[in-house]
Amino acid sequence: MGKKTQPPLLLLLFLSGLVHCSATFVFWTANVEISFVNSYNETEEKYCECGLYGRNSLRTRAFGIVTLPVGDPKGCGPDPVYDRNETSQSWIALVKRGNCTFGEKINAAKRLGAAAVVVYNVDGSGNSTTHMAHSDADEIVAIMIGNTQGMEIVRLVKNGIDVEMIISEGVAHGPWMDTYWLYFLSIAFFIVTAASIAYFVFISANRLYNMSMSKRNEKRLKSEAKKAIKRLQVRTLKRGDEETSSDSSMCAVCIESYKVGDVVTVLTCDHIFHKTCIEPWLLERRTCPMCKCDILKALGIEDDRKESFSSESPPDVTVITVTGDALYEVPLTDPGSLDPERQQHRYDNRAFEEDSEAARV
Repeated sequence: MGKKTQPPLLLLLFLSGLVHCSATFVFWTANVEISFVNSYNETEEKYCECGLYGRNSLRTRAFGIVTLPVGDPKGCGPDPVYDRNETSQSWIALVKRGNCTFGEKINAAKRLGAAAVVVYNVDGSGNSTTHMAHSDADEIVAIMIGNTQGMEIVRLVKNGIDVEMIISEGVAHGPWMDTYWLYFLSIAFFIVTAASIAYFVFISANRLYNMSMSKRNEKRLKSEAKKAIKRLQVRTLKRGDEETSSDSSMCAVCIESYKVGDVVTVLTCDHIFHKTCIEPWLLERRTCPMCKCDILKALGIEDDRKESFSSESPPDVTVITVTGDALYEVPLTDPGSLDPERQQHRYDNRAFEEDSEAARV
């Protein structure tokens, strides 16, 4: 039973492992909103879903004044990299990709109290982004934006304009969020469910069939046992019989001594029992309680049944044999038809005859 349940379990384990492995390919976009006061003393706001959260980043909302590193725009130098500290107004570090790992850039800003770190891509990459890996720098919001958006913000900050930035969670992307993957998951779920239901139906039907066959066999055996019981010798014990004169003689079924007038049944093995005790026993077990002798075999009831099946004649079977140039039909059940001349049927098949002659040559 345990071996039969392995294929569905293996399929479920495979699907769960596939889901687990595919989780690493899921990425989350970030909504980036900036606002600043332009040269006309007007507040400008820009919004785009152009950020990409790092693999180890917090996916929470962050806001603050955009701050550039002091000197190196890539934020890889020794502390202090930024002219900020933990008591400063909430700020977001904006650094360029390159020269050091993402983790080093993020940790440098995190130590000085940055609310988030925004990394913009290298020159010439346009608005493309990369899914950053920074396992050594977690517990902070870290996103990447394209070079075009990043350089636009850098120019504003270098012109002395305070740029406020708000980062919020976008939507998830990846294999499980794709329409085709959803179709695949739906089909896989349907297949697993259908296989489980089919397996359950098969097992249930098999059990019902086995139970039905067992009941039918038990019913047949009880019927044969009734016939066998009728053929057994029945005696009424009298005074002076060996069974009534000895206290050691007792019925092995009810464990009571025999008395005068008791009706007993003598089995084929010569063991005797109370008739009312042994008959229910034989209907269920069909063997002697003492020596396990099978009354059906002893009385030849099973052998008679087998002989009745073997006595049925098999159906006529016709075979085709080749003798020389002619083909003959020879019924196997007719001994008199062994003579080919009596059952000759010549087939007009010149192609076959030519092949036969070629083979003989």
